[in-house]
Amino acid sequence: MVKTVSKDIPLAEITLRKYERPYDQGKRELIRKLCLSIGLLQPGDSRDIVVDVLHVLINSKDALSSEEIKNLAIKGREEESLPLKGIAPSNIRRQLKRLKDIFLIENINNNYRITENEKLKKIFEDKIQNYYLSSILDRVKDYFDILDDKK
Repeated sequence: MVKTVSKDIPLAEITLRKYERPYDQGKRELIRKLCLSIGLLQPGDSRDIVVDVLHVLINSKDALSSEEIKNLAIKGREEESLPLKGIAPSNIRRQLKRLKDIFLIENINNNYRITENEKLKKIFEDKIQNYYLSSILDRVKDYFDILDDKK
């Protein structure tokens, strides 16, 4: 009898990339490299609105609605003479969800802010490195252990 196996849908995933040290770069470029480093942006992507969404939230002391984030992202792209790609409200909400899914931002009463107004490095260490990444690594180790036992 063949056992039905669930589809191979990951419970969690993260992409990490290593780039050169962040010397002498503007703030938007630093945020873009961070987004590339943690898999929010793919190398060569021309649709990089996630950079602008994160940029807006990093620069805001207050929680913002998705509409406010969209308007500020548009303003920022215009100031940088960047094309207005990916600025549809549905795409802004999608990018907010992605940032929320990796714990960088939180939603409070339909407004968004950096998680607990905390420093980004602290969020990375507490939420991504120590919790999210650790749980993924533990599960990968489980597979190695099981395979070692089956030798």
